[in-house]
Amino acid sequence: MVKEKSKHQVYTLLIEVGRKDGDGLPEHASGAALMCYSSGVDEAEAVRETVALMKQAGLAPLDVTGYGSLNDRLAEGHDIEDEERALMQRALDENSVVVAQTTAFYEGGSN
Repeated sequence: MVKEKSKHQVYTLLIEVGRKDGDGLPEHASGAALMCYSSGVDEAEAVRETVALMKQAGLAPLDVTGYGSLNDRLAEGHDIEDEERALMQRALDENSVVVAQTTAFYEGGSN
């Protein structure tokens, strides 16, 4: 019996990061949220790989929210634009993590 290779999918993840010396975040930011598309055989693998990559990049991951695969999101009625689909395809093609958006957080809501 030949084991079939698991098919990778792309998962949408929101990674919240705290501050760490040399993290590259804006000077007065208290942290950030990064919207990522990550390739994996399942969402757990995508999360592990993304967190490991964030740590290698000098970031301090605090929390991960998974929004599922493209099919999961479509089933939930999400409207996914062509640009977002292109970034997802890039993550799949490159078996990588694509950071689509970074939003810095500031204490008290001031910049």
